[in-house]
Amino acid sequence: MRTPDLRKKIGFTLAIIALFRLGSYIPAPFVDYASVQSCLASASSQQGLYDLINLFSGGALLKLSVFALGIMPYITSSIIVQLLRVVIPHFDALYKEGQSGQAKLTQYTRYLTIALGVLQSTTLITVARSGALFGTNASASCSSIISNDSWYAIMLMVVTLTAGTGLIMWMGELVTERGIGNGMSLLIFTSIAAQFPSALWAIEQSNGFELFLFVILVGLVIMMAVVFVEQSQRRIPVQYAKRMVGRRTFGGNNTYIPIKVNMAGVVPVIFASSLLYLPALVAQFNQPSDGSAPAAWVTWIQNNLTSGDNWFYMVLYFLLIVGFTYFYVAITFNPEEVADNMKKYGGFIPGIRAGRPTAEYLDYVLTRVTLPGSLYLGLIALIPLGALAFFGANQNFPFGGASILIIVGVGLETVKQIDSQLQQRHYEGLLR
Repeated sequence: MRTPDLRKKIGFTLAIIALFRLGSYIPAPFVDYASVQSCLASASSQQGLYDLINLFSGGALLKLSVFALGIMPYITSSIIVQLLRVVIPHFDALYKEGQSGQAKLTQYTRYLTIALGVLQSTTLITVARSGALFGTNASASCSSIISNDSWYAIMLMVVTLTAGTGLIMWMGELVTERGIGNGMSLLIFTSIAAQFPSALWAIEQSNGFELFLFVILVGLVIMMAVVFVEQSQRRIPVQYAKRMVGRRTFGGNNTYIPIKVNMAGVVPVIFASSLLYLPALVAQFNQPSDGSAPAAWVTWIQNNLTSGDNWFYMVLYFLLIVGFTYFYVAITFNPEEVADNMKKYGGFIPGIRAGRPTAEYLDYVLTRVTLPGSLYLGLIALIPLGALAFFGANQNFPFGGASILIIVGVGLETVKQIDSQLQQRHYEGLLR
């Protein structure tokens, strides 16, 4: 805090975070705030279909606030643009162009974020009008949380929620430019951290102080394990041959390729959760309106794919995470491209010939390092489901799943950026 420049950056970041949290409590137009609060109180004890999305919005989704969609449209559009690099050669060419090409990809991501914001806000308002937002067991008053059903009111709500998404995206980019850390990641961090006190308080209220202390201790152990795995990497040594350019000698240095145990981050968990939400969403919209018994397939989905407290859901969730981890790593890390770049600049792995043998070796190492990473992601993601099965916590259990991975990952990255900023201003160690 004694460094003026760094102090201003941290203060600016905290101010944006405060504004972001304030927007999570401002209701959208024509939303009955009192009805929403009563529905939230009745739905807090049951498993909700939209728990993950509500977690990423910091609880704003179920409150139908102006920031109800949160950062999810931007996350989704970023993943889509990243995946399209494999399908559309133009996107891959833009990515390889450097800063100018990546600026165009960022612009495409912004346009797609607004389009997804319109789509998701329309879906959210439709679900809220049907009364299904707070689950099938919610009271009848939860179907009347929107006070005006006319077309202009719906249009105003869609515009407001989409504008809220655009504002969040702008605030995140402002933090990245003028604050500390990655703005989008910090806003997600804030949304998840805001849910920690209420989640822990619910555990203390329903299970007693002893179990509350036990959960805190287990949470610290899990956090230490996550930090250990997130920092773990397999370093593949690389040597560069010496070459003469005029009278100068270039190359001849040694470096390494770091292959992290968890290269995919939290994306496989989000993919698997989203895929498992689809059947439950389809079943929810196929409930008979006359009160009769639903179809057999709807009943099977409600019994096996809606709640995470049964073994079928857990096994399927685990297998999907393992599969998506391999899929995402294969997209983001291309061994052939890395081998070609090494060959172009005279680099080689000791004992491995340049070119195709290097690509095969990298693929061999990557496949084996990804296996423990995928199993680790699957086990971390199952922790909230285990908490749900054993002592009735909801899927927003703070010490597990996507929440702990994002909290630890963003925390580590932000601390590294603050340390690098400090090292730029203090040279005592270099001058001695």
